[in-house]
Amino acid sequence: MPPLNESFSLCPVETTLTLMGDKWKALIVRDLLTGTKRFGELKKSLNGISQKVLTQHLRIMEENGLVNRKVYAEIPPKVEYSLTQVGQSLKHVLDAMFQWGKSYQQQSIKHHDKVC
Repeated sequence: MPPLNESFSLCPVETTLTLMGDKWKALIVRDLLTGTKRFGELKKSLNGISQKVLTQHLRIMEENGLVNRKVYAEIPPKVEYSLTQVGQSLKHVLDAMFQWGKSYQQQSIKHHDKVC
């Protein structure tokens, strides 16, 4: 794991948000939790992300020790992305977000039904 960056807060919640507080980063982790992916596979599964933004996020996540990038010496170049152990440890965070989102959706549907 890389050393704690000076730009990170001493607050653990703020550190987590710094690393994962972006929609795309959480969805990249979600997709990589199922296994190694090539750049094109990630881009295709992340509806609406630009190539530039995906590249930027993957680089930042690699610098922060969340993602591994493996380059194969072939033509055309082949690059694969996977989660590090630290990245894998975010599974429980995404699981909690999934459960919370599911509960919120169910409550919103019930509320919507009462209003209509």
